[in-house]
Amino acid sequence: MNDWCQSLPIVRGRYTFKASMAEQTWFRVGGPADVLFKPVDLEDLISFLKQRPTDIPINIVGAGSNLLVRDGGLRGVVIRLGRGFATIERDGLEIEVGGGALDRTVALTCGDWGLSGLEFLVGVPGTIGGAVKMNAGCYGTETKDRLIWADVVDLGGQVQRLTAAELAMSYRHSNIRADQIVTRARFKCEMGDPQAIKRRLETLLAEREASQPVKGRTGGSTFRNPEGFSAWNLIDEAGCRGLKVGQAQVSEKHCNFLLNTDNCTATDLETLGETVRARVKANSGHDLHWEIVRIGEA
Repeated sequence: MNDWCQSLPIVRGRYTFKASMAEQTWFRVGGPADVLFKPVDLEDLISFLKQRPTDIPINIVGAGSNLLVRDGGLRGVVIRLGRGFATIERDGLEIEVGGGALDRTVALTCGDWGLSGLEFLVGVPGTIGGAVKMNAGCYGTETKDRLIWADVVDLGGQVQRLTAAELAMSYRHSNIRADQIVTRARFKCEMGDPQAIKRRLETLLAEREASQPVKGRTGGSTFRNPEGFSAWNLIDEAGCRGLKVGQAQVSEKHCNFLLNTDNCTATDLETLGETVRARVKANSGHDLHWEIVRIGEA
């Protein structure tokens, strides 16, 4: 245990020292975090942020669905929102959701309530906090189309409520900073026929399973789509479908997905991604930009 660990504030949540980040990410790779902190609720999180030693690095992770932690791990404290941030509450035709709620759970819960408009979230891996920060989207809808506001807390423990307009959301982007955590968000819906919504959700889930390697150890879409182009098509045209580096492989089912096929390293995955980028650049002239977030030490 590092000496600075002794100066961490007392919390109601849980500290895990030398925590395996491979267990926290969908890729199942990556070195350990010095400390993993899971706050019980917003009050616990704010208390930690206000009392923490300010010279200790802080990283924020969600479900780990689009995250690649490098093999050297993470220094300092990693914050991951737990069950206390996974609430889903209805207020008429609007819902308020904790930043740690899974996108798929939100979509299915709204379906049970007969609320329409958030069905697209069933195809988005990860949590609402990540969906807001990245303006996640699929099936023709983006988070910004339904978001009313989001609460964020900075590393000093200050909470701010930002409207969708203030977040300046665009394709896979918002102005939420790396030092801000989305703790809650409010969305607008419409009334719908529960059975029709259920059929729509089942169709989207079936389409996703048919077109994406959802049962593999992957991180979702690897690269953003260049304007007017599909990343998967550019990757395919560059001859990268099925390409391997070590035990990392470009999915043959959907080549904008990278897979941990056996016991690969984060270095294998990142090297494979950079190889794909280079080949696409050489073949088409397009620069692919990572959608997967890469953090940690090599």
